[in-house]
Amino acid sequence: MDTTQLGYLAALLTTGSLLPQVLHTLRTRDTHSISLSMYLMLVCGTGTWLLYGLSIAALPVVLANALSMLLSSVILVMKLREVLRTRTAKSAP
Repeated sequence: MDTTQLGYLAALLTTGSLLPQVLHTLRTRDTHSISLSMYLMLVCGTGTWLLYGLSIAALPVVLANALSMLLSSVILVMKLREVLRTRTAKSAP
C-alpha cells in the first residue's frame, strides 16, 4: 500500500466515523447530549485541515476534510437550532 492509498484509507475511516452520529441525529432530531463547543471546534478544525490540504494539493486530505466538515456542520446546525429554541423558550414570558 502506497502513501496515497494509506491517506484514502485514513480518510475513509475518520470521515466514516461521523456518519453514525449524523444519521442518528437526523433520525431522532435529538441534540441535547451533543456538545456545542466540540462541534464548533470540529468544524473549525476540519475547515483548517481542508485549507491545509488545498495548499499542499493533497487530495485525500481535501476530500476527507471537506466531507467531514459537511457532516459535522449538519450536527452543528441542528445543535445551534436547539440552543436557540431553548434560549427563546426560557426568555418567553
